[in-house]
Amino acid sequence: MSGILEGKRILITGVLMESSIAFHTAKLAQEQGAEIILTAFPRPSLTERIARKLPKPVKVLELDVSSDEQLAGIAEQVREHLPTLDGVVHSIGFAPQDALGGNFLNTPWESVATAMQVSAFSLKSLTTALLPLMQDGGSVVGLTFDAQFAWPKYDWMGPAKAALEATNRYLARDLGERNIRCNLISAGPIGSMAAKSIPGFGELADTWNQRSPLKWDLNDPEPAGRGVVALLSDWFPKTTGEIVHVDGGLHAIGA
Repeated sequence: MSGILEGKRILITGVLMESSIAFHTAKLAQEQGAEIILTAFPRPSLTERIARKLPKPVKVLELDVSSDEQLAGIAEQVREHLPTLDGVVHSIGFAPQDALGGNFLNTPWESVATAMQVSAFSLKSLTTALLPLMQDGGSVVGLTFDAQFAWPKYDWMGPAKAALEATNRYLARDLGERNIRCNLISAGPIGSMAAKSIPGFGELADTWNQRSPLKWDLNDPEPAGRGVVALLSDWFPKTTGEIVHVDGGLHAIGA
């Protein structure tokens, strides 16, 4: 029986650790029949090392999504290895340390601007850079952390994720005529590199221990990876502009 991504070609960003959602997305995508290519920044060598743990060998390209020059050349670089793309996974987020950890009122604009560009605007810039490879439609899937609420210690990554969620809706609006679907997975907390960079992450994550209807495991990124793969597949042909929660159901629970 073939996998749900059989014959598809997918570009995946953000594979930094074996514990990341992006790594498990890449692993599941290969297991479901996809050919994949990875991009990485700032250390492609780290991603190359982690990628050796995937079921099949994969090419890693360097891509800084804040560099207009690198974005302008990424489609041609990908084309050297995959002639077209059917899907793109945006798993990119960054905020300087002074934009996190309880410093919300004192964070300078320069740090906020960096968080916004890398974590939100890059969904648009990455997608448009790869449009030449998506002439037959496809699926763009990003990762968010529920921006409906103000979370402890999350500070300016919260507004950045809110901007990411709005960007996803506008991309869905403008790319629908090209048959490109744009959706997000809103995942619960995972003990990834990105999470560990947030001061007080344990306090935030403990919310899931207390309130999540389904038991949540900080050390299990696979459920979120399965959500990404499902949205990359043809099983959601008319779903776009959506945020699918893979968070144990906590988003539905009040106090």
